[in-house]
Parts: sequence; structure tokens; C-alpha cells
Amino acid sequence: MLFLVAALMLLGVVLGTVAHAPLAVTGALAAVIAVWLGVFAVRERIGRRRRASAN
Repeated sequence: MLFLVAALMLLGVVLGTVAHAPLAVTGALAAVIAVWLGVFAVRERIGRRRRASAN
């Protein structure tokens, strides 16, 4: 329960920051996060394929 409260507080801080940041900064940071998540997903997929073929 404490983790949930901390997560909600952190979400509130992040959303408050985004509300006051310029749209260009918000868009740039969103693009960076999207690329980071895409790279992570590709690496995970490649890693799972290698483990599956090794067994």
C-alpha cells in the first residue's frame, strides 16, 4: 500500500512538471522515452529468441 501511495505521489510530481514545461520540451522527452522503450523491447525480443534456440 505504501508503494502505491509513493507511486501516485511521484506520478503527481511528474504530471505537474509536464504541465508547466513547454510543449517542445515535453514532446522531445516523450520521443526520447519512446525510443528507449523501443530499443528495450527489441533487445528483449532478440534475447528471448537466442535463449529459445539455445535450448
